[in-house]
Amino acid sequence: MIRNRRSLVALIALFAIGAAACGSSSGSSGGGGSVPTGGTLVLGAEQEPDCADWISSCGGSSWGVYTIQEHTMPRVFNYAKKNGVWTEVPNVLVTKMPTAKTVGGKQVVTYDLNPKAVWSDGQPITATDFKYTWDQIATGKDIYDTTGYDKIESVDDSKPTQPVVTFKEPYASWKGLFGGGLYGIFPSHILQGKDRDAEMKDGYSWSGGPWIAKWAKGSQVTLTPNPKWYGDKPHLDKVIFKFLADTAAEFQAFKSGEVAAIYPQPQPEVIAAVKGSTSGANSYFTADTGNSEALWLNNASAPLDSLKVRQAIAYSIDRDAMIKSLFGGLGVTKASQSLNAPILSKYSDSSGFVVYKPNPAKVKSLLEGDGYTKASDGFYAKAGKRLSLTMRTTTGNKRRILTEQILQEQLKKSGIELKLDNQSAGDLFGTSLPNGDYQVALYAQTLTAIDPGLCTIMCSTNIPSDANGNSGQNWTRSNVPGLDKQLETVDSSIVEPTRITASKKGDVLMGDAVVSLPFDPMPNILLWSKKIVGPVNDDPIFSMFINIDQWGLKK
Repeated sequence: MIRNRRSLVALIALFAIGAAACGSSSGSSGGGGSVPTGGTLVLGAEQEPDCADWISSCGGSSWGVYTIQEHTMPRVFNYAKKNGVWTEVPNVLVTKMPTAKTVGGKQVVTYDLNPKAVWSDGQPITATDFKYTWDQIATGKDIYDTTGYDKIESVDDSKPTQPVVTFKEPYASWKGLFGGGLYGIFPSHILQGKDRDAEMKDGYSWSGGPWIAKWAKGSQVTLTPNPKWYGDKPHLDKVIFKFLADTAAEFQAFKSGEVAAIYPQPQPEVIAAVKGSTSGANSYFTADTGNSEALWLNNASAPLDSLKVRQAIAYSIDRDAMIKSLFGGLGVTKASQSLNAPILSKYSDSSGFVVYKPNPAKVKSLLEGDGYTKASDGFYAKAGKRLSLTMRTTTGNKRRILTEQILQEQLKKSGIELKLDNQSAGDLFGTSLPNGDYQVALYAQTLTAIDPGLCTIMCSTNIPSDANGNSGQNWTRSNVPGLDKQLETVDSSIVEPTRITASKKGDVLMGDAVVSLPFDPMPNILLWSKKIVGPVNDDPIFSMFINIDQWGLKK
């Protein structure tokens, strides 16, 4: 499954950051030895979440996960890199890897809960919590994404420490449920019979994780250790995520020591800072991410409802040159050729998208074949109407605005006009994209589990409609013959080679249809003070902040 990354903020000025670049190797605090106890750690947060009800449509912010959700919501899985490949590992919530079996054509998954697992009020985390979570997602209203949960037939909670989840049919992506970076597990004994959204949207006082979070809206999130936490206890007394107005303010706060670590987007100036060096801080960057940034095209909006127009756009853009200019400083010089994230490369086939390189002759042939002629002003037109597109991304993002300007020039050379109409993140992700009120958009999708799942955003059944309560995530309104079958196979087949084959066939179909145009992996960048002791690494699902319970501060 994926989450729409909404942390799209601007970098206004360059600050002299102290950074010793760690390249693409594993990050490390460099502290060594034992981790000190006590102290308050202040971190920078690029965005304040819209709400803390993770199930609701307002709960789609990645920064909501990074600052609150991952520290307070119990989950089945964490993620670790084994033999160079990211994979699921059991969280302390369970005593062993859950088992999945096929019984009578249905899939049955059994979880064995840690008998020591309790909520912050001391009540056990039970199978009923699994059942409540499933019911809220599968049958509730205003749900962010029901994918997978809608395939569950029942949750047997007759044994409190052994929830048994039965799927209507085999579902290969089951590990993304109850355990990824999307929802977590909710406390039935606290929320049952209440308005969940009202109870949670402005924050909540309970926890099933190592921390208890207090959200001061407009200011910060404060984490304090959960005294009932059944895992290894946090070393720090307190962690504060401070919301900063923009990336310029974030860097100033980091430079002055006001915040000790930041997880910024790869703006041009950020990249320059990472390549610099002083003795005051550490840095790490990687393109092996769960991100997939693309030029998302509304396939149902004229003139993009024409395949020839979409192909002409693809043959007008020099993606490699664009990526090199934006991320060359980090060694990222080639465009992505799949809408699958880089960490899912084994499911990708580049042949569908790799053919799209600047080709003026093809652009001319495609557009003239679609009834367009080039006017004296250099732009193509049909029936007296200029071939003009409007593009949207979020306001203030310097790198994406630069990308828009490059695209304007490249498309203009091909006789295609591109206008810009950027919006706030709330308007773009909350209204325009779900309602189809756009033509071209630039943003990144972020995985919520180490598992392919493009059906969520590309299957025709997930186009927002009355049938799915207008909660479908296929905002591009893509409807490619044969694609649903391949992507549904990826979700349903429990035979790994079959999934891989189907995913690659889907990639080719999406490339042939130019449903959208992949751009880059949006590299992850970490900057942190050398005062931090303990393991500092990037997690492609949960960010660099996933293990702050293992961090300490030098005295």
